[in-house]
Amino acid sequence: MQQKTKLFLQVLKYSIPHLGKCMQKQPLNHCNFADHYYNRIKLKKYHLTKYLQNKPKISELARNIPSRSFSCKDLQPVKQENEKPLPENMDAFEKVRARLETQPQEEYEIINVEVKHGGFVYYQEGCCLVRSKDEEADNDNYEVLFNLEELKLDQPFIDCIRVAPDEKYVAAKIRTEDSEASTCVVIKLSDQPVMEASFPNVSSFEWVKDEEDEDVLFYTFQRNLRCNDVYRATFGDNKRNERFYTEKDPSYFVFLYLTKDSRFLTMNIMNKMTSEVWLIDGLSPWDPPVLIQKRIHGVLYYVEHRDDELYILTNVGEPTEFKLMRTAADTPAIMNWDLFFTMKRNTKVIDLDMFKDHCVLFLKHSNLLYVNVIGLADDSVRSLKLPPWACGFIMDTNSDPKNCPFQLCSPIRPPKYYTYKFAEGKLFEETGHEDPITKTSRVLRLEAKSKDGKLVPMTIFHKTDSEDLQKKPLLVHVYGAYGMDLKMNFRPERRVLVDDGWILAYCHVRGGGELGLQWHADGRLTKKLNGLADLEACIKTLHGQGFSQPSLTTLTAFSAGGVLAGALCNSNPQLLRAVTLEAPFLDVLNTMMDTTLPLTLEELEEWGNPSSDEKYKNYIKRYCPYQNIKPQHYPSIHITAYENDERVPLKGIVSYTEKLKEAIMEHTKGTGEGYQAPNIILDIQPGGNHVIEDSHKKITAQIKFLYEELGLDSTSVFEDLKKYLKF
Repeated sequence: MQQKTKLFLQVLKYSIPHLGKCMQKQPLNHCNFADHYYNRIKLKKYHLTKYLQNKPKISELARNIPSRSFSCKDLQPVKQENEKPLPENMDAFEKVRARLETQPQEEYEIINVEVKHGGFVYYQEGCCLVRSKDEEADNDNYEVLFNLEELKLDQPFIDCIRVAPDEKYVAAKIRTEDSEASTCVVIKLSDQPVMEASFPNVSSFEWVKDEEDEDVLFYTFQRNLRCNDVYRATFGDNKRNERFYTEKDPSYFVFLYLTKDSRFLTMNIMNKMTSEVWLIDGLSPWDPPVLIQKRIHGVLYYVEHRDDELYILTNVGEPTEFKLMRTAADTPAIMNWDLFFTMKRNTKVIDLDMFKDHCVLFLKHSNLLYVNVIGLADDSVRSLKLPPWACGFIMDTNSDPKNCPFQLCSPIRPPKYYTYKFAEGKLFEETGHEDPITKTSRVLRLEAKSKDGKLVPMTIFHKTDSEDLQKKPLLVHVYGAYGMDLKMNFRPERRVLVDDGWILAYCHVRGGGELGLQWHADGRLTKKLNGLADLEACIKTLHGQGFSQPSLTTLTAFSAGGVLAGALCNSNPQLLRAVTLEAPFLDVLNTMMDTTLPLTLEELEEWGNPSSDEKYKNYIKRYCPYQNIKPQHYPSIHITAYENDERVPLKGIVSYTEKLKEAIMEHTKGTGEGYQAPNIILDIQPGGNHVIEDSHKKITAQIKFLYEELGLDSTSVFEDLKKYLKF
């Protein structure tokens, strides 16, 4: 999976303490970019129930480790279903086989990650790294390469896989759901595969082969959420491990990417606004790297390679949106870049994929998805408008130069396969079973006018047969930070809500990236209040057009989305009945003034520096959720936090909750006896990861909270959830 433009659009997870998983779980999106690795990853279909059951690390963590909750009411525990354990003496191969044979089948599908290299497919099954012959990937012919339990980690899983060019070695990055720390293991492939080496705290990594046919592994070392050091290692008789590069500016981080043709390893050094790329010759990896263009503040660029030419996706020049340029590989400096293709206004570049004779751009224009196919022989351009229900791409890697496969999805619709065939010049859709949600739901693209006249796009889902939408519950989603899009990957619980009559509204406010780089610029630093104005306008527009009403309106936000959600609770609480926040960023001012936190310096481009500039300090005070709590009526709020979250410190969330409860108590004293105070729930989950996205406990707790606050019967929704989640 390429996800190449994520190097400066969505890679920011590594440099953003309040972002977390922005990519889909499949893998950005993802997104995230940081959850999985993108080039040459094949996406394999699994039945949804099978997929979820095959991930005990998440559900078991959520069910078996007690959390600490501070609330005026208790949440009902989730009952476990009895499972028949596998025999203790069964070897790894038999465990994998038995699990596949006993898993039930459901009609809904989701995807898992596997890497194809040569004639083999490499992937995780159970607690093992396995491989099989490509044509037999869905059969029982597995070879177990490594048992993850040897690392003695708590419920480990493989985050990404890289295979050495000649398949002498395979490297896998392994982590757990409750920590961002990763371990990279290198397995020597032989008749009896053995672990050759193990490296802690590895972020990105790639293989190249030197002049003497020796495999060289380049990898980045992550310390305190920062990736500043690059190492290279060899194995076997000539074993060595040395530091190759150190980035000294703490506001930058380093990420490695191998061009699709494997000709160059690119060392991408970037922060949120600026990037610099060095080329490492894939044929001579011991030679010094070559700088393409020295970093220029505000200039982002990413590099691909084809036929001795570099294709550069960059925002240099006017307008400051992304455009595609190219230059000869031996003259890479910026003065030699020639404009090759420009994007329309209000266009977000999602991804770029390079083929032998074509370049494919995956775009979002005016909140709709497009694919542009550029013929490199004649510079022809074919623009394809994709189905209006589609909200997100999932890239599928493919070494076949004749086809470009990908998947489309939405929050309520599982991924569906599409393939663009270059010879026919046509897009082919996967045939077969049509998801019933196609006929039972409706997707709308609307716009709200913000107070400065800016039109803010919204994506809305609801049942087609719903009557009197004004009486239906509404769940509003918002993010609006770092130039990141709202996550609109398939989520089973969102599907269940729509089936139960809910309206889902995704508000693409300024500060996010849905309409390009300028859309982000118009919602950061001293323009952050634009995002709040956009969110208010969206909710008022929804109510004005007959979608629900304030007493049935709920809001949900994750991570940095908590800034706008918390700000709205302070400024216009009467618009909402209930709010769910997950790992929310609520204390912007104090966090940004604490330079001891690992990523504060990297955040200055988004929020400003309140420690050295009174302008930013005073502006942050105007919208910071913690700073603006006051005695008034608030919506009920459910907060999920993580005990050792390095990106959003727990201290700020606890301080916010305590201050909010004090303000509510003060307000309650001045009201009559019949006043119903809002419920404020703080659910602290153990562990250190920024988010456990598909924790069953988290999902059921949030849904239960929303139904109780709105006075709705949740019996049917939990029955429907059983189709997707194993209780």
